[in-house]
Amino acid sequence: MNGRSSRSFDRIADRYDDRRGGAERAVVLAAEIQPWLVPGTVLEVGVGTGIVSAALRALGVTVVGVVLSAGMLRHARQRLGPTVARADATALPVADNAVDNVVFVTALHAIGDVYGALAEAARVVRPGGRVVAVHGIPRRTPDDDLTTAVAPLGPLRDDRPDTAATLDGAASAADLSPAGVAWVASTGFAESPNEFAKSIEERLWSYLWNVDDTTWRTVVTPVIDRLRALSDPDRPREYRLSPRLVAYQA
Repeated sequence: MNGRSSRSFDRIADRYDDRRGGAERAVVLAAEIQPWLVPGTVLEVGVGTGIVSAALRALGVTVVGVVLSAGMLRHARQRLGPTVARADATALPVADNAVDNVVFVTALHAIGDVYGALAEAARVVRPGGRVVAVHGIPRRTPDDDLTTAVAPLGPLRDDRPDTAATLDGAASAADLSPAGVAWVASTGFAESPNEFAKSIEERLWSYLWNVDDTTWRTVVTPVIDRLRALSDPDRPREYRLSPRLVAYQA
């Protein structure tokens, strides 16, 4: 994760969980991740606010974490105490073969350097350990008027580094072997067109952080206007998201 991304996370740290499913989604993610782990310690890289690691701890898993954003680190330490450190995913302050599992939960797209992050994960995980990543664009159901309104943002949203092909390539380069793939159980959300428009205006989503002024004016602003023009714009639309999970063996 570069310095600009870290500052962007600092800016949204206090609202991050509220916009991404909160504790309910964290519990679902933890329950889906746990079966893919081998017994022992878990290092969550890009631990964020610590909400998923806290849910893993509630399941009896020993978890430590690292995150680059100071704002996110503050929240993570409130949940997890001093077992969270500030560090870059591509330069972990962890000895070789020191942990049993490394977990990335919706973090690799923000880290950016997938090859570097997986190489570091392979370095610190013990032989026979696991590297597990929840990544990529979640499946969203159902299609509705929000989906149609924001469709022009697709090229911006879909241009991300944490594709399945990139992860598999990075894992192979790091001598990690495939251990399995799954779609995480879906989590329910509800959002009105006006709420969605506001989140775009505030650049809460990482794919909007580096959008230039021309693209913002010609692509993003019309989407915001389209959302606000939908019928009953304050009525929440219910939908469900299911992200992809992939596991590798060291």
